[in-house]
Amino acid sequence: MARKVAIVAGVGEGTGAALARRFHADGYSIALLARDPGFSQGLATELGDAKAYVCDVGDAASVDATMASVRRDLGEADVLLYNASGSTFGGVDDITPAAFEATWRVSALGSLLLSQAVLPAMKAKGEGAIIFTGATASRRGSPRSAAFAPAKAAQRVLAESMARSLWPLGIHVAILIVDGVIDLPRTRKMMPDKPDDFFLKPAAIAEIAAHVVAQDRSAWSFEVEARPFKETW
Repeated sequence: MARKVAIVAGVGEGTGAALARRFHADGYSIALLARDPGFSQGLATELGDAKAYVCDVGDAASVDATMASVRRDLGEADVLLYNASGSTFGGVDDITPAAFEATWRVSALGSLLLSQAVLPAMKAKGEGAIIFTGATASRRGSPRSAAFAPAKAAQRVLAESMARSLWPLGIHVAILIVDGVIDLPRTRKMMPDKPDDFFLKPAAIAEIAAHVVAQDRSAWSFEVEARPFKETW
């Protein structure tokens, strides 16, 4: 029997890598999508049954070309794990129109483009899952999230629209709202005085995604929040 295929969009050393490792452990063939292939190529070698692809998720032509390669190499996607995110921060007086658009393209437009690419096969099978990595900024904008918050809000509302139309077709759309700082070498360097309990572990986030994908159809989740137990909220 052919292995199921999971696409991880936005592969870096944190959540993207953790998602790839978790779903690979569940028996999926993994397509690793990243703009910079440096890390993802190494991860593909580590996993074995995985392939790395260079993809600009906010560019329709790049998505089309990448998905053609994924279908040729691995087959149609059973699961899309959309982890790509723009990371431009600044206040309304600081953000340039170009930076605002670039952030929106990665978080919102890319979510649409890759979803559109995987949906025909999922609809034909009557099953599939699309899971977005969201953020608390999708619900409230902080002073320095003038680009990030609108982009993540657009992604969240897109996910909700998709869930309402696709759940009845057997396609599980959900979003994981990450409320906190993810444990990465660069975040540890930026916050050297923070204790371990301050950070979200990427593997723990990936475990939530795996649980959501495995949910019985009689009790699907749409929005799942994840935060450290000591996080103030």
